[in-house]
Amino acid sequence: MAITTDSIKELREATGVSVMQCKKALEEAGGDLGKAMVILKKHSAASAEKKADRSLAAGTIGSYTHDGGIGAMVVLSCETDFVAKNPEFAALARELAMQVAATSPAYLTSEEIPEEAKRSAVAVFEKEVAGKPADMQAKILEGKLANYFRDQVLLEQPFIKDDGKTVRDLLNEATQKFGERTEISRFARLSVR
Repeated sequence: MAITTDSIKELREATGVSVMQCKKALEEAGGDLGKAMVILKKHSAASAEKKADRSLAAGTIGSYTHDGGIGAMVVLSCETDFVAKNPEFAALARELAMQVAATSPAYLTSEEIPEEAKRSAVAVFEKEVAGKPADMQAKILEGKLANYFRDQVLLEQPFIKDDGKTVRDLLNEATQKFGERTEISRFARLSVR
């Protein structure tokens, strides 16, 4: 399949990454748009991993309120003011605040889940897997725990505007798009009820 400016433009509009990255991904995928998206997603995770040790010295606060009854704020951090002042970065912070308002996560990462909460969940799910084959019990238990906690951990939640990606995927894509480490530092949700 030939790589055209239209296919590059379509990929850029779908992903928001640079024209050169889109062109390289399309070349690697032999012009297949679907494969190119997978390649860019793979590269975004690798890019985020490479930049994981950089310090976060700037950022912005995104906020969202829903009908005056629910509100959320997210501190989205980055490396420089140049990125922090980018309107697309601010829009991402607002979308993340909307995610927090809609889903009410309890934790940012799975590492923040208290051991007591994990033990309680294990106790419940061990009863459910008791009748399963012994060699499968640990794997089934692990899957049940991951499903149970996924909705409570912000970075593991499916993104509300595209459930094909998680919030972590969204941040990895932002790291690739802006060329800087991008992370959620803090979040808060308030409700009148």
